[in-house]
Amino acid sequence: MEIIWHGHSFFEIKSKENKNQIKTAIDPFSPEIGLKPPRVEADILLISHDHSDHNYKSIISGNYFLIDIPGEYEIKGVFVKAIKSFHDKSEGKERGENLIFVIETEDLRVCHLGDFGQKELNEKQMEEIGGIDILLIPVGGVYTIGAKEALKILEQLEPKVIIPMHYSLPKLKIKLDPVDKFLKTLGIKSLVPERKLSIKKEDLSPDEAKIILLEPK
Repeated sequence: MEIIWHGHSFFEIKSKENKNQIKTAIDPFSPEIGLKPPRVEADILLISHDHSDHNYKSIISGNYFLIDIPGEYEIKGVFVKAIKSFHDKSEGKERGENLIFVIETEDLRVCHLGDFGQKELNEKQMEEIGGIDILLIPVGGVYTIGAKEALKILEQLEPKVIIPMHYSLPKLKIKLDPVDKFLKTLGIKSLVPERKLSIKKEDLSPDEAKIILLEPK
């Protein structure tokens, strides 16, 4: 599996099922936020909620299968579960609903939290999500959880690999906390960003969670 981050919450996951490469795109953003989104071809497109920094479908090409409502799906051997959650701490009264995605492919379970804004996951959400190998988690605060709440989510899910997203970037017009604030809560002074993550099930450590920073590509 290959995971590429295009900035904000926009990810591209490339995996192989039955010798065919499947491309999954998640939460593409509009250029109005100050970043330039790349054009991406996809077989599956996941949209966590209908805000312009997450739903910019026009840069996604291909005959893709769109998932933007809760449910369980199988597309070309990739399993996706879309789980209802809230964009804020007031059960959606401020910013509405959000989808959490669990993607199962190549014997790995990847969770993308979208614009998750609750203080923590509730019991039903925890049960629906289940065990997670790789967690893509917002950490920038303001419109989502910040560093403190993210730490609580890590305690709840206990992922083996953690990739922060939705934080302050150069040219981003949305004011968010820097990723360093999140890293400091984990006792990490700095990390060297990687261009992409190439990973297999056997690469996962059973003993210690790994934090990976990705460069926007």
